[in-house]
Amino acid sequence: MSLEGSKLANILQAPVISEKGSISAEQNRQFVFKVQKSATKLQVKNAVELMFDVEVDSVRVLNVKGKVKRFGRSLGKRSDWKKAYVKLKEGQDIDFQTA
Repeated sequence: MSLEGSKLANILQAPVISEKGSISAEQNRQFVFKVQKSATKLQVKNAVELMFDVEVDSVRVLNVKGKVKRFGRSLGKRSDWKKAYVKLKEGQDIDFQTA
């Protein structure tokens, strides 16, 4: 794997497994990933195509704000993170069981 390939491999941090994400994957071939905060749409597209050997149709990214939580008397804040919705082309699929 080249230097560019290793950088792309670090873009995707984890798939987001949730009820909303599962419904979106079944109906729209759209998968949800937690990505680096500095990642762009093009980088996410290239990383998914490289890691899972699929063709990507579109990518939507959004910043998720961390929640303010109380820890005893003091307030704390969870870290902000970035989420990417990746839509695959017709006939493409990602199987997380084997990947």
